[in-house]
Amino acid sequence: MTETAERVRVIQSQVLSDDWYLLKKTTFDFRRADGSWQRQQRETYDRGNGAALLLYQLASRRVVLTRQFRFPAYVNGHDGMLVEAPAGLLDHATPEQRIRAEVEEETGYRVGDVRKVFEAFMSPGSVTEKLYFFVAEYDSASRVSAGGGIESEGEDIEVLELPFEEALAMVCRGEIADGKTIMLLQYAALHLFVRAEASP
Repeated sequence: MTETAERVRVIQSQVLSDDWYLLKKTTFDFRRADGSWQRQQRETYDRGNGAALLLYQLASRRVVLTRQFRFPAYVNGHDGMLVEAPAGLLDHATPEQRIRAEVEEETGYRVGDVRKVFEAFMSPGSVTEKLYFFVAEYDSASRVSAGGGIESEGEDIEVLELPFEEALAMVCRGEIADGKTIMLLQYAALHLFVRAEASP
């Protein structure tokens, strides 16, 4: 048992919704740093874990992103059309298997080697999801279809091939507002394209 597990005692767990994904309300006791126990309640939304990937090309200094409608962003004042890195839920596949399939479905590019660069909880205050972040190089020969996603799942995805510097500028202008995509672009700025500039 971990030290954290010894500080948590689950009292009751109630399912609030099990329609699309699983929403639960849990009552638990938490042992504070001073040793006292405090009763708390939290709602958690369990949609499974996911993976995201940045397609990049060092020679041309370009990246491939997507644009698609996101209803939760729309109801929070955005126009809903988010520019993103390809991503998807694992659905019982390994992160590597799932991200290869998602990239091909969304962008039309079939990637071979993918490299995991980090993992992160994206909204740990309420959502259980952990994302696995990957990068992979692409070239024109690796595009096997037009992409666009799966129509029966409501996907209508536009594929964008952008200069890397333009993608970074879009972050600064607020035109890229998706967290996972910003994280991958920042990783690329620190670790991928910097190395390319340093090469003879």
